[in-house]
Amino acid sequence: MFLLVLPALVEQILAISVGFTDKWLAGNLLEGPSFLAAVGLAGYALAFLPGLFAVPAIAATALVARCVGGGDLVGARRAAGQAFVVGVLLVGLVGVAVTVGGGALMKLLGLPAESTALATEYLSIVMPALPAMMIIAVGVAVLRGAGDMVAGLISMTVVNLVNAGASYALAAGVGGLPPLGWRGLAWGTFLGYCLGAVCTIWLLARRDRRLRPVRDDFFPDRFWLRRILSVGLPAGADVIGNACCHLWFLSIVNRLGNVDAAAHAVAITIESLAFLPGSAFGMAAATLSGQFLGARDERRARQSVWLAAAGGGALMTAMGGLFLVAADSLSGWFVGGADRQPEVAALTARLVRIVAFAQPPLAMLMVFSGGLRGAGATRPPLLVNFLGLLVVRLPLAMLLAWPQVPLPGGMALEGWGLGAVGAWYAMAIDLAVRGVAMALIFSGRRWMPA
Repeated sequence: MFLLVLPALVEQILAISVGFTDKWLAGNLLEGPSFLAAVGLAGYALAFLPGLFAVPAIAATALVARCVGGGDLVGARRAAGQAFVVGVLLVGLVGVAVTVGGGALMKLLGLPAESTALATEYLSIVMPALPAMMIIAVGVAVLRGAGDMVAGLISMTVVNLVNAGASYALAAGVGGLPPLGWRGLAWGTFLGYCLGAVCTIWLLARRDRRLRPVRDDFFPDRFWLRRILSVGLPAGADVIGNACCHLWFLSIVNRLGNVDAAAHAVAITIESLAFLPGSAFGMAAATLSGQFLGARDERRARQSVWLAAAGGGALMTAMGGLFLVAADSLSGWFVGGADRQPEVAALTARLVRIVAFAQPPLAMLMVFSGGLRGAGATRPPLLVNFLGLLVVRLPLAMLLAWPQVPLPGGMALEGWGLGAVGAWYAMAIDLAVRGVAMALIFSGRRWMPA
């Protein structure tokens, strides 16, 4: 378990460091909350875009793990090749959708015009790296299903090192480079993803020949495409729907102004430190449950997920305690000192302390979802996440955050007007409800496929 978790944990740290780097540079090199608000919106988009490839990525991990566990290496290789076929199709569809409706979507997210223009400019530079994001997402998922948890670590190391170095150099004009400021952050991120994709291709090429896809594996195969879509579509709908609901949640906060939006962006980045263990243990749970099911050992598949839940829950609870103690210091660090942007720093600290109490149920949500997906049971997480976000978080966030909630027919409901603090209370309640629900579903006897 820990041999799988440790590389995945470091990989996740490196993955969020892309957002950490851009937010720190925006808060320390660029003046005003509009840049932090814009980088927060861009960060949501960058988290959303790789999630679009969840259909082939989650299916690849589950199917490759099942085939490897059952000794079917030809099947594992075929599943990997067909996952890339689906990924290429998605790149084309997403590219068209962004070209047609990307601008309108940015305006709907509710930031003031200045911040919206900055975020749009950033994403226009990064979007051509979409194929590179697909290669990283699917390639690392294939290797993870085969038990290689180090591949993602290596790829994200390349992404983060290039992003950090290039973003700083281009933004500040280091070594005689032109000081591009805000645009330099975007170009650094673009270069990071491109070189990360090159690294992922190199790792796939180094695999054991019995697991390395060959040319024939990349021709569309109806049987394997049906299997990938059967497993991947519910999981992909879960991830994409989850991301859309988070963008909706972001728009609720954005309508409160730049200070609330900037504090939300920084607090989300700090909070992401805590769910790293949950994500890493969730990946390990997915790999082990899939491989043990492939070997027809349901008992060990179930035990491995419980072990992952215990480890992830312990670490995330400890991180929640750290947030309660160090919220002020962490908030000040991101804005270049609490005296530099005092309103943003103070509000960020309040938000971080609220979400500290939601870390244990968030651990349950992430690990048990990973175990179910690794077993091929992708529908229960989809149902829990949609109901939690649409029935609990979003309505409650509007009620608690806004002074008035518009209703159809020109009417309005009186809200609590708590601003971003109210939205984060809603988020904490939602995480608690979904975490408990996922634990109860996993504990049942019907989740394991025959």
